[in-house]
Parts: sequence; C-alpha cells; structure tokens
Amino acid sequence: MLLEMHSHTAEHSHCSSIPAAELVRQSFAKGLQGIVFTDHHYLWSDEKLFKVRRSSAVPDHFLILSGQEVATPEAGDVIVYGADTSFPPGTSLEVIRASSPEAALVWAHPYRKGREPDDAALLLPVLDAVEIFSSNHSVRENSRGLRDWHRLRFTAIGGTDTHGNGYAGLYPTHFDHPIDSISGLATEIRKGRCRPFLKEIPRSGAGSLVTEVTIGAKGLDEVRERIIIRNISSHHKWDTADRAFHIAKQLARQGFASGPYRVPVPIDQDHDSMTLIEQGIRGKSLFDKILTASREDSLRYVRMAAQWLAKLHACRLTLTPAGEFLTREPERLGKYLERFTDINHPHARRAEEILTTIAREEERRYADNSEDLVQGHGDFHPKNILIGQDVQENRETLFVAAIDFESSLRLPAAFDVGCFLAQFRNQFFHREDIIRDFPETVFLSAYQEALGDSGNDFLRQVELFRARANMSIAAYLIKLGLGDSNDLWRVLLEAEKALTAR
Repeated sequence: MLLEMHSHTAEHSHCSSIPAAELVRQSFAKGLQGIVFTDHHYLWSDEKLFKVRRSSAVPDHFLILSGQEVATPEAGDVIVYGADTSFPPGTSLEVIRASSPEAALVWAHPYRKGREPDDAALLLPVLDAVEIFSSNHSVRENSRGLRDWHRLRFTAIGGTDTHGNGYAGLYPTHFDHPIDSISGLATEIRKGRCRPFLKEIPRSGAGSLVTEVTIGAKGLDEVRERIIIRNISSHHKWDTADRAFHIAKQLARQGFASGPYRVPVPIDQDHDSMTLIEQGIRGKSLFDKILTASREDSLRYVRMAAQWLAKLHACRLTLTPAGEFLTREPERLGKYLERFTDINHPHARRAEEILTTIAREEERRYADNSEDLVQGHGDFHPKNILIGQDVQENRETLFVAAIDFESSLRLPAAFDVGCFLAQFRNQFFHREDIIRDFPETVFLSAYQEALGDSGNDFLRQVELFRARANMSIAAYLIKLGLGDSNDLWRVLLEAEKALTAR
C-alpha cells in the first residue's frame, strides 16, 4: 500500500491552508491508497473521519486515518501513530512510549534547516522510524537522509508534510502488507515493514558512482522529484565535475532551468564527501528517440537540438578563460595521436599529418581572435542531448536538454556544430535510412536561423572541427580495440575530406 503519512489540515492545524477533504482528493489523484492526518497535538475521531470521506467522494477502499505530530523536548517534532489520546506540546518521548506502548514514534523532518543528526540520534531506541523524505527538507537534506538510511539501515518513511494546495502525496510510504487501521499501521512501522516509495538506479560513471533517484508516485499530474547523486571517487575527477557543475549552474540562471531549452539544474554540492546533486530530467537521448520516433518527430527533435545550441552560443557567456581552448589543444590532440603511436598503427603518420593541420589552422584562426570564442558545450552529440515532455498528453511541453558539461570551454561556435555533425554521422552510420532521412542541412539551417548571422566563413570553420571530431572518434575506436576496423579507416578519410572541403 502507498500512504501519505504526514499531512496537516486547515481544520486543526493553524499552519495549514488546505481542507481535509481536499487533501484526501489530491492524495487519491496521486495514485495513493490512503492518507494519515497528522495535525499538531490533535486526533480526529472516527465520526469526523467518516464525514471527510463522504465530502471528498473517494472510494470506500481509500484509507483515511489520524495520527498526531507532537513537539517533544528530546527530538523536536515526532509523529505518533496509534495512540488513543492526544499529547500536549512538550511531552517527552518516554511519557509517550509509556502511555502508548503499541504506538509507533517517527522522527519528523530531522534534517530540516540544515541539521545533521548523528548516528546515535537516528538510532535512538525509543524511535521506531525516521522520516527521511519531506517537503520540509531541501533536496540536499533529502539526499542526506537517503544516504544515512542506506548506511545505518534503520526503518524509514516518507512524509510530504502537506500544509497547502497542490503537493499532497509527493513523498508517500510503501507498506508491504495491507492496512485497515491506525493500530495496524503502527504495528507495521514498529516491525520495519515499510519504506519510502522511490526508485533508485545506481550505475558507475567515469570516476564516479551515479545514482538516479525518483521519489513518489506518478499520479495524474506526472510530478515526481527526480535527482541525480554523483559520488566522485578522486580529487582530480572532483575538480572536473565541480567545474561542470558550476557551468551548468550559470546556464540555469541564463534561462536554461525550464522551458523548451534546458540543462539539469544543479542543486547542491558537498566538497567533503565529493558529492554533487542535480535535477534528474525525464527523457531519452536524441540518439534513442531517432531510433524509435517517426521521421516527422525526429526532424523536430534535431531542429530543437540545433536551436538549443544556438541559444547557448547567443548568450556569449564568458565562464571560463578565453585562452584555455588553445592552451589545452596541444595536449588533447596529442592524446589522439598517442592512441595511434602506442600500438604502432599503420596509419599513425597519416593521423599525425591530419592533427598537425588541424592544430596549425586553429592557431592561425583563433590565437589573436579571442572575441570570436563563446562558451560552448564541448561534447555536443546525440547521446548528450535529452528529449523530454513534461506532460505526455501535451506536445507544447516538449523540451530538449543538454547534459555533461565537463568539456565546456570558450570555443569557436563552429566547434560544437562540427562535433555534432561528425558524431551524428558516426553514431548512425550503419543506419542508412537515418543518414538518408536526416541531411546535415536540417541541423545547420535550424542552427543558423536561430542564431542569425554566423559569418561568411562559418561553414569552413565547421569543416575544420568536423575533422577534429573525426580524429577524436578515431582515437576512441583504437581505445576500444577497433584499430583495424573499417570504421576507423572511414573516419580518417572523412577527416581528410573535411579539411580538403575547407
């Protein structure tokens, strides 16, 4: 069963503005099977709960129960489920336990306002559970609660702590067995047969453990909290990830936090534990969408990706040093060449000639033209672009978001465009239908229309960075052990062709 465990009614909590019947209706619409009113120092009678049921017009199987929130001297607010009487403010935990031994005592929002409860407090024997998710917590505080729960393995619940309209049922609790009374609910908590309702998908990233967390029930409004928690494994990786975090934070402030063009909004960071928390975005990569969507829809997604990039470049942000691009290039191009030389690849000399040409041309064009550089993405390709829709029945809520800003520098605008075109062709090369149905002009024209004047020489610059991206792809193929593949030969030829086309 899914239950809303923490809610306050306008009838009996002066801090709440939402009537009991509306709380019930909103929780039912979220797909929950019940709700517990937890007004301050007050217990609803069965008769009054029956009247709420009738006025809310929910089915009889929807559970409506009453507990109470009590201000205690030891732990602050504690929710008591299953007591027969209400307790006045200041009642101690020991008094509550002695007078109601069958009740369940749950520590409410213990992380609120930046508090960091220690292990002894979280494991206090008189408490039966801890509320780790709450609307009274920040996202960072909810994340801290999640980490402590996994670490200490105490019994935990979620509770929205609803006081107003529109967010009831955000943090429900899942019970393993059916419940039909407040005493039965208290028993299940005391026996540890409950947990916050969430989905966690852990996966390893490059130098980090990434956990995608989705909290709560979907409901009709499809609103659920989604967060990405990144635990970085080394200080070097932390510096890179932290830098990307701050770049994304600035982009969010530039209008990329919502609307049709987005980034995952950075939420919080903890330097001591090397943990980053960002908004989770519901969507699929442009690569995956193109494989499954109609041609008409896919064309729209490609155009939106181009418009996202044009919006970024049009901001002309200066978040990183102007000289960083050319300063880093010798090392980055050198690593591409090392992939060839380390295995004595037969085309190492050819790769060196291509990379030398790219380096010379970059130096010639941009050494004395830092004003031509804009804050770019640095790794803009179909697998780093997400396509989502906030409301599945409403196409007007369609959006595109770019992820992974670890390669973001102040770059020539053509860098990101050339990267996208080369990567698009490479990722879909073995799908001739896609290559045929999505000519490069679709992306290029959408980008240029959105940006405005990109200069007479822009397309020649795009070819330079197409060649560069192809050399990056070639180096990656060697890393994968595909140095003898036809694909490597192909991308080398395409790099040469792009340089010739200039």
